[in-house]
Amino acid sequence: MTFTIVSLLPGTQNTNGDAQNATVLERRAEWAGIAARTVLVERAAELPAEIDAIVLGSGSDASLVRSRDTLRTMHDELRRWGTEGVPILGIGTGWELLSWGIEHRDGSAIEGLGILPGRAVPRDGRVTGDAVVATARFGQLVGFENHARDYVGAEASPLGRLRAGEGNGRASGQEGVVMGSVIGTHLHGPVLAKNPAFADALLRIMAERRGIAYEPGERAATVDGYAAAARAAQLRAAGIEVDPAA
Repeated sequence: MTFTIVSLLPGTQNTNGDAQNATVLERRAEWAGIAARTVLVERAAELPAEIDAIVLGSGSDASLVRSRDTLRTMHDELRRWGTEGVPILGIGTGWELLSWGIEHRDGSAIEGLGILPGRAVPRDGRVTGDAVVATARFGQLVGFENHARDYVGAEASPLGRLRAGEGNGRASGQEGVVMGSVIGTHLHGPVLAKNPAFADALLRIMAERRGIAYEPGERAATVDGYAAAARAAQLRAAGIEVDPAA
């Protein structure tokens, strides 16, 4: 058995290195003794028949329409996999493209795929900086946000509650959106490298769908130590007390 992890549109949707979230899943699976491969997919014809997880990173606004048009050719497959519980992680504009759509300040809009609830809307000024999010399913997450839009319509299904940063904006106090195993977030990092417990949670979902167990391998402990140090520095910078046990 081999986990198949798809990195969607890495040619245009990887401005913050978010496509490497797929590599994080692949490596952690291998360290746990589970064979895994990452497939780079730029068009529908390259989609594998069976998929265990999908990563869609962030891109520039200049590539939004092109990326959306390509994703539309995969709409039925993406919706089916999402319904079947395949983890789909959308970051930044990748998340926005999975939503109802993206509104621009000039009144124009780009229709999204409608797989996640909510839409991206203009905000005053760009947000850049550290963000910390408390989540019920994935623990406390840290990352870097860099976006010029807020997100509305996800109030009933956020990824988590903000402890630092702007997140979805509009004074919502929330970050991201979750529908089953389909997740959208502003957090760059790549987020799974900075938050190994988040990666492991997705890998457990992948393993359960295959009828096997997942437990992090011994090598993961060394890498997780580096991630913990980076997380602690980011938490201190955000003025949040670091829990030594976390």
